[in-house]
Amino acid sequence: MVCMVFISNNVKGQNVEENLGSWLMYFGTHKFSEKYSLHYETQLRNYEIVSNFNQLLPRVGLNYHIDRNTSVTAGYAYIPTQKEFDLGWEDEIETENRIWQQFILKNKVGNINIRHRYRLEQRWVKLGEETTYKNRARYMLSVKIPISKNEQSPLFISLYDEIFLNISDSPFDQNRLFAALGYQINKQMNFQVGYLRHRSGGLDLNRLQLAVFLNTGN
Repeated sequence: MVCMVFISNNVKGQNVEENLGSWLMYFGTHKFSEKYSLHYETQLRNYEIVSNFNQLLPRVGLNYHIDRNTSVTAGYAYIPTQKEFDLGWEDEIETENRIWQQFILKNKVGNINIRHRYRLEQRWVKLGEETTYKNRARYMLSVKIPISKNEQSPLFISLYDEIFLNISDSPFDQNRLFAALGYQINKQMNFQVGYLRHRSGGLDLNRLQLAVFLNTGN
């Protein structure tokens, strides 16, 4: 019996790792005063490119802009997740209520934009009748590099690495390494197409990312 469970789990892990999944994402920042803005995002994550639901992540937050390069945020997210490969909404779904806080610091070296993001998360994860409380810390280093020296060129490269640490006896949770080609449509809006190498637990996942960014505070 133990061997059968192990084999079944191993096959599922191989399916998850061998398939190219997708993350379809929207990020919005909408400024309504000199110091305050609303952050909103939605992410649809699939185990495969256009099917096999994994996770829906809507997240909202209130930003306070200390200055042009520094901000703090507090927010909430409600996250349904299908933990099993090749199952859907009709099967048992894990749900999470999450409160989060973050600090963002930006700087520039030459024409390269650098962004540091520090985030804390308080998570209530429910599966069936059981709810588990977890704390997690995250750090992301991201850079945006223009492809051309011409400041009017709309093309850029976006890179980031993010590490997730549980505040527990088993600290490592995830690591995400990402590279994308971006197109700046105008001062407020850009979209990016890229590849994410996502290490989660013992799995190494490959994900195509399509993202739209809208910042009405510019």
